Amino acid sequence: MHENAPSITAEQFAQHTSRIVASVSSVIDGKPDAVRSALVCLLAEGHLLIEDVPGVGKTMLARALAASVDATVRRIQFTPDLLPGDVTGVAVYDPVEREFEFKRGAIFAHIVIADEINRASPKTQSALLEAMEEHQVTVDGSSHPLPEPFLVVATQNPLEMEGTYPLPEAQRDRFMMRISMGYPDAAAETLMLRQRDTANPLASVTPVTDAATVRALIAWARRVHVAESLEEYAVALAQATRQDPSLHLGASPRATLQLVRAAKVVAALDGREYVVPDDLADLVIPVFAHRLLAARGVHRAGAQPVEAALRQIVSRVPVPFAARV
Repeated sequence: MHENAPSITAEQFAQHTSRIVASVSSVIDGKPDAVRSALVCLLAEGHLLIEDVPGVGKTMLARALAASVDATVRRIQFTPDLLPGDVTGVAVYDPVEREFEFKRGAIFAHIVIADEINRASPKTQSALLEAMEEHQVTVDGSSHPLPEPFLVVATQNPLEMEGTYPLPEAQRDRFMMRISMGYPDAAAETLMLRQRDTANPLASVTPVTDAATVRALIAWARRVHVAESLEEYAVALAQATRQDPSLHLGASPRATLQLVRAAKVVAALDGREYVVPDDLADLVIPVFAHRLLAARGVHRAGAQPVEAALRQIVSRVPVPFAARV
C-alpha cells in the first residue's frame, strides 16, 4: 500500500513525529492529548472526530495539523444546503468531446477538514462513507482513488445546539477516534490573549514534513508487533461491549481493528516496537465510545453512561499475563 514510501529508522520516526507535535502545539496551547490524538489518527490511517462547543479550537487543531504537513489540504464547511456532489464531485457533460468528464470535489486531498459536519443533512454526510472507508469515490459507476495518505478531521457541535443533525451510526463508525478539546485553563487562555492579539499563529506555521514522509511513518507504525494474546485482549474488550446490558449497540469489528491500529501508533510514538496492554486499555474510550449506544433508560444513571460502561469493561476484562512484562 505504501510501496513508494522511503524507509526510515526508529530515530527518524521519533524526529519526524516530534517535529509534527511541536508544530501543532505551537498553535494549540495546553492541549497535548488532543494534538497526540490527531497524530495517532493520521499515522494509523484513521479519521478524527472533534466534538465540542464553538470557539475552543476544534478547527484550529485541524488547520494546524494540515499546515504542518506539505500535502494537499481542503476545507469543507458543512451547511444545510451542501450537496453530496459538492463533496465527492460530479460528472459534467463536455459538448466538445461529447462525453462526461468527472470534476473532482473537495474530498480529493490528503487532509480534509470537515467543519461542523453535523450541520449538513444526513444525505450529504453519507457522501463521506465510501471515501473514509475505501479511500475512493464512485460516481456514475466509475471509481476514483483518493490520494495517500488520506485523513478526514471533522468537527461537530454538541447535538443540543441549534441546527444540528445527529451523525448516523454508520458515519460515526468510520471515525477512528472522537475527542473533545475542552476549555483551556486560565494560564493557557491568558497566553492566547497575549500571543494572538496582533497575529494569527497559523500564519507562522510552516510544513515540517511531507506526504511521502508521512507514508513512511505509517509504514513504520504498521510494523509494530502485536502479540497474539493482545489481539485476543482487544477482541475480548469489543465482545464485552456487545454483551453489556447497559449498552444497546456494541463495538463493531471495524472498531476492534482500529483499536489495534491506533495502539500500534501509540507504541511507536512511545519508542516501542511492540504493543502493551495499557496501549489498548487507554484507547478504549476514544476509539469505542462514539460508536456505542446506551440502553434505554440507562441515561438516568449518569451524564456519560457509555464512558462509565467502558471503564467498567476495562476493569473487569482480564489482562493477558504473558503481556504484563
